[in-house]
Amino acid sequence: MPVMKGLLAPQNTFLDTIATRFDGTHSNFILANAQVSKGFPIVYCSDGFCELTGFARTEVMQQSCACKFLYGPETSEHIILHVDSALEERSELKEEIMFYKKNGSVFWCLLDIVSIKNEKGDVVLFLASFKDVTDTKAKSILEEKKEGLYMMNEFMCVSINFWMPRYSKIKLNKNVFGDPPALPEYKVADAKKSKFILLHFSTFKAGWDWLILLATFYVAVTVPYNVCFIGDQDLTRSTTVTDIAVEILFIIDIVFSFRTTYVSKSGQVIFDARLICIHYMTTWFIIDLVAALPFDLLYAFKVSVVSVVHLLKTVRLLRLLRLLQKMDRYSQHSTVVLTLLMSMFALLAHWMACIWYIIGKKEVESNADTWDIGWLHELGKRLESPYEEVSTRAVNRTLSSGPSLRSIYIAALYFTLSSLTSVGFGNVSANTDAEKIFSICTMLIGALMHALVFGNVTAIIQRMYSRWSSYHTRTKDLKDFIRVHHLPQSLKQRMLEYFQTTWSVNNGIDSNELLKDFPDELRSDIAMHLNKEILELSVFSSLSRGCLRSLSLHIKTSFCAPGEYLLRQGDALQALFFVCSGSMEVLKDSMVLAILGKSDLIGANMSVGDRVIKTNADVKALTYCDLQCINLRGLYEVLDLYPEYSHRFVQDITHDLTYNLREGQESHVRHHMTIVMLKFLVHLLSEFSAAITTFRNHYNMPFCLLKKHILL
Repeated sequence: MPVMKGLLAPQNTFLDTIATRFDGTHSNFILANAQVSKGFPIVYCSDGFCELTGFARTEVMQQSCACKFLYGPETSEHIILHVDSALEERSELKEEIMFYKKNGSVFWCLLDIVSIKNEKGDVVLFLASFKDVTDTKAKSILEEKKEGLYMMNEFMCVSINFWMPRYSKIKLNKNVFGDPPALPEYKVADAKKSKFILLHFSTFKAGWDWLILLATFYVAVTVPYNVCFIGDQDLTRSTTVTDIAVEILFIIDIVFSFRTTYVSKSGQVIFDARLICIHYMTTWFIIDLVAALPFDLLYAFKVSVVSVVHLLKTVRLLRLLRLLQKMDRYSQHSTVVLTLLMSMFALLAHWMACIWYIIGKKEVESNADTWDIGWLHELGKRLESPYEEVSTRAVNRTLSSGPSLRSIYIAALYFTLSSLTSVGFGNVSANTDAEKIFSICTMLIGALMHALVFGNVTAIIQRMYSRWSSYHTRTKDLKDFIRVHHLPQSLKQRMLEYFQTTWSVNNGIDSNELLKDFPDELRSDIAMHLNKEILELSVFSSLSRGCLRSLSLHIKTSFCAPGEYLLRQGDALQALFFVCSGSMEVLKDSMVLAILGKSDLIGANMSVGDRVIKTNADVKALTYCDLQCINLRGLYEVLDLYPEYSHRFVQDITHDLTYNLREGQESHVRHHMTIVMLKFLVHLLSEFSAAITTFRNHYNMPFCLLKKHILL
């Protein structure tokens, strides 16, 4: 089944573009919402940023883009104002600023803030990059610390967010602070391709592949025949024109392969010509090039060739390896599979017939003139076309008469087919030692063919037909449903792509149906293995193994295509979602509140009493996303069975959620932060008053002079 992944739905590949835009090791950055003027909350941050600052991802999300939680006593008030001004004006900024890590240690940082626009030209995101430049600033910091008044003035400018909570993910690079390429726009876009790029799923490419397949089988038949039966005797054989035409086809196929799209490991169709060339050069190019060498042009120009050149032409048989690449496509239909199996069996018989003739020919040429017990001599006697003479020189004996090549080939093919399918009939039999050895090998290969092909062809077809019968039945039902209800083309494509992609992921296997007959103990172990990535999250670390085993049975896999909504604002939350791959965005009133990627947990803080949770925002897929879902009803059932872990789990999940979707959570957070800030202001004022008193007493300075000095 051809996977349609990446072919229909437009995607927002902004995160992937940012991730691949740089090629170094610098990975410290955050993304912030530029449409919320109050604080410009952080919607995404990298692992490098967390490593640099010491704050966890959950501590950083939704904090101010100015990173006030990194401010400290020695952070310059002038630069703070400059940062706030740049954010308000949506302008770029590059400044060196002193920050404080979570453990209180100081580091100098080169802060670079740039704005990101959407397709309408509106600034929707800020990209803030952080580079540790402490080493280069060490001397200047030491000099500034010598000035007592400098320390006093900077202490007065401590940010009110010094104690505010703080929040990490992909890798950027040191070129952030150089002159990198233009930033990508944050928008959904259809895949664009040059008119000279072929789609690997197009009708033309499918027809071309079948033409190349027929040409490959033609080469597999004619090359061994010409090498064994024709040799150097005929420079004007009738197949010369056809052979040259096939070589031209192979050369054209190489050109087409350099301009044909392919599906990457991430499921996207690659249209970039450079990437296509690299992919082809590292996969099939060498084999295709060797197989397309134009040996037959030697015949066209009447150039005398030797047997070595004929043997070199057998490298064209490497083209058969390309058949294996397309077996998935051909295996959709049992008739095609059966035809390919029978074709390969007939091709094997043809190759062995050529070898059978070479053995008989060498036996005649290497023995005396009166020697006549080989299978070729026996064939000549039966057809009344005996070999009357052989050349007199024993070192270079050639056949001068006997049956025609047509009769010899038919007899040889008859012998190999009868030997492969049975034990032969004796009318064409092996007489010499070499012929008997080859006959033994043929019968062994025939027995193997029976075991591998004929003995299993029924089972193969039945097994494949049962799976694909279900696939085609469901596909037909889906198309009938679309036709009966007159669904629009866009909705039809989304349905078909979702169905085909999910089928390609699980190959039509319903894991729940497959495992339902297994005992609970074994099913739990299997479920824990399948879902180990989500169960290794810190939120589940406090649960016992028995609790985890019960919980694993309520975890399901899900898939979301680009542009699809996983949740909408106001929906009742039915599950917790863990992002296995892809990226999603959290939206509210068309504003980006968060960007979610691999290993992010989406859900809401839980309450054992209040189990109905309404979502406060939309969650929409930017790219193809694989998800693992924990059903909330099943989760509550497990917590009811293990009440000793309920309270701890409810506390932990609040801190481990990448984004909290509970309705009203924003106002709750703002109210909580207001209380924290007021408490901090009271503490700050008391500390400041004590510092002023100490300073005035130490220098015996009147308050009016002290106030004047501070203002200066």
